[in-house]
Amino acid sequence: MTQLLRTLKISLATALIFSLQITKSFAQKTYMSPLINVVSSNFNYGDANNAMKSYKKDARGIMAGATFQAGITPVFSVVAETYFVMKGATLKTDNPLTVNKSTLRLYNVEIPVLARVHINRFYMNAGPYVSYTIGGRIKTESSETIPEKSTAISFSNVTDGFKRWELGVQAGAGYNFRIKKRALALDLRYGYGLTNVSQNAERYNRTFTMSIIAVKPWKTNPFGRKRNS
Repeated sequence: MTQLLRTLKISLATALIFSLQITKSFAQKTYMSPLINVVSSNFNYGDANNAMKSYKKDARGIMAGATFQAGITPVFSVVAETYFVMKGATLKTDNPLTVNKSTLRLYNVEIPVLARVHINRFYMNAGPYVSYTIGGRIKTESSETIPEKSTAISFSNVTDGFKRWELGVQAGAGYNFRIKKRALALDLRYGYGLTNVSQNAERYNRTFTMSIIAVKPWKTNPFGRKRNS
């Protein structure tokens, strides 16, 4: 984990230094766009729980919010987003944690800030995120001996409790293209949770999102440079 953070810092610093060498008078597009996506998520249960791997199954959720790209130079921009996202995971029957098949849902407000490097229509981005869990539920299916159960998660310091705050990193890539007169961006993103979201068990969020973003540049760039046409 320490090595991952060190590599991320070096990559972002290199991208920033490179972008500052560009002296042209225009920048990447600056725009704000809504986000409405389907998210695929799961948990990493830690090295001590390798037996969980064969029982894991991705859970699908929704993401809704907004993304803002601030164009700085022709090859560099900064992206900030705020959205509601449903994370979680499903465990198959006979798993060591809940025995019966179960699905855990976490409802989060998440804010990532990414450094984005552009190469023609293609781009790569990475950066940290902070997430706050506003609630969640765990649903366990029934069996002959155990009834179906759906309960709200607890944020108290108990065995099955959860934590409100989470820190992590996101990294991914995208491509800008046009359909008729519309400018769109296809964005693929992987989220890697760095902090445990459970009080006593180990659960680290892992998410994957695919977004189609409508790119509509602002008429004026807040950084005082001409934008790309």
